[in-house]
Amino acid sequence: MSQGVEFNRLMLEMRAMQAEAMARQKPVASEPVQGVPSFSEMLGQAVNKVNETQQASNKLAEAFEMGQSGVDLTDVMIASQKASVSFQAMTQVRNKLVQAYQDIMQMPV
Repeated sequence: MSQGVEFNRLMLEMRAMQAEAMARQKPVASEPVQGVPSFSEMLGQAVNKVNETQQASNKLAEAFEMGQSGVDLTDVMIASQKASVSFQAMTQVRNKLVQAYQDIMQMPV
């Protein structure tokens, strides 16, 4: 139950930070360098890759459960572990980004 409370608290903090960020005037962004992806693009690509890994793992597990030939239990378990590790890594990155944002917001101006 403490995880649910902790998750709700984190979501409320993130929404408050979002509202605070939206209330501030956005600075004029400089043009991105040609050929270099922005941070948001890189983060979006990472999230999409984690999603693809999880979906591939789910499809492989379903194929195994349906008894399709050529699907080995070891492959299913490896795919499942890859999906789990990638999700945990993304969660840790998110936690570090939230912590960095909070640290920056608490800096004196």
